[in-house]
Amino acid sequence: MRNHIAFLAGPASGHINPTLPLVEELLARGHQVSYATGEAFVPAVSAAGARPLPLPWVLPRPVVSKGGQTTEDLARTLLGFIEQSRTVLPVLEQALTANRPDVLCYDMMTTFGALIATKLGLAQATTVPNFASSETFSLQALLAPRDFDPGHPVFRQYIAARRELTIDFGLAPEQFDSAFAIAPLNLVFLPREFQLAGDTFDDRFHFIGPSLGRRAHSTDWRPPADGSPVLFVSLGTAFNDRPDFFTLCANAFAGTAWQVAMAIGETDPARLGAIPPNFEVRPYFPQPTVLAHAAAFLTHAGMNSTMEAAHYQVPLVAFPQTPEQALNARRAQELGFCRLLDAGQLDSDLLRQTVAEVAADQGVRASLAAMAKHLHAAGGAAAGADALEAYLR
Repeated sequence: MRNHIAFLAGPASGHINPTLPLVEELLARGHQVSYATGEAFVPAVSAAGARPLPLPWVLPRPVVSKGGQTTEDLARTLLGFIEQSRTVLPVLEQALTANRPDVLCYDMMTTFGALIATKLGLAQATTVPNFASSETFSLQALLAPRDFDPGHPVFRQYIAARRELTIDFGLAPEQFDSAFAIAPLNLVFLPREFQLAGDTFDDRFHFIGPSLGRRAHSTDWRPPADGSPVLFVSLGTAFNDRPDFFTLCANAFAGTAWQVAMAIGETDPARLGAIPPNFEVRPYFPQPTVLAHAAAFLTHAGMNSTMEAAHYQVPLVAFPQTPEQALNARRAQELGFCRLLDAGQLDSDLLRQTVAEVAADQGVRASLAAMAKHLHAAGGAAAGADALEAYLR
């Protein structure tokens, strides 16, 4: 039985990349797959074989004050999403009406996915590239600002804006709440063993773990010919303008036995000074290819990076940039395969020592081997496709 399966995810690598192997698997089974996302990610979804539905969508950068995200910061970030939704929703509605899918699989962070599915009467499923939430476990509660105040004037402005958006979109105001309801099917790209409170989730949740798909076969990087141990350094794709951190890494590992592959993202290389001879610096590397040869990974601990490191059994040293990344790092540390750095205490000597210790720690290796078994058992893209087909039947 062939179905039309539509995906919807915000234009961010951490939300799109985990879904692409599932897209490839569904296409291999003969299904029609379309993918709605921002125009910047059209090449990625096209390469996976999906029919792209380009949207005028650029994610607003989250607002975070120096001491951590406040209620006002959160509210202004959410207001940015509402403003984006006004632009994106009409284009998305037209595309899905013209070629109606059998199910809309929307990223759990894309709140208007439920709105469009409700308005068009589409079957719903979510893709979850981070910790899942349920009626008994709330990721949002863990990540909420410490000073969270639902009565804050800017937060109340956000509530009013989302109510107005819902009415303008032709739905009753209370139907925005459907954006926060649990979908009948939820595909979570991590194993249950990594999920916080994993044993409390019911059979609506399928913990399929990560898959790499064609991203695992890049030829755009090769390990050092002399067999030097590889240290991969990356702060991901969203919060990487940290010349101070990258300069610290250069000072810490210059002249060592490490061959360092350092992804600096948006950071201007000129701000880093002289690059040591044992460093290769690029904006981005083909991450799975580097991890397949790495002895350690100095990372922001985004969930996609954490899962890919576990897949390749690479010890983690975490330097998180957001509360969500810090939560991922704490969970990986709790499970024995990560060391979480204290940014306030960090210097080049401590950084170098920590990486060396974690890379040599046999307990870390044993924990990684155990987690890799859980990842394999979760089933990956094939398990996700099985769950979608069963749901559609």
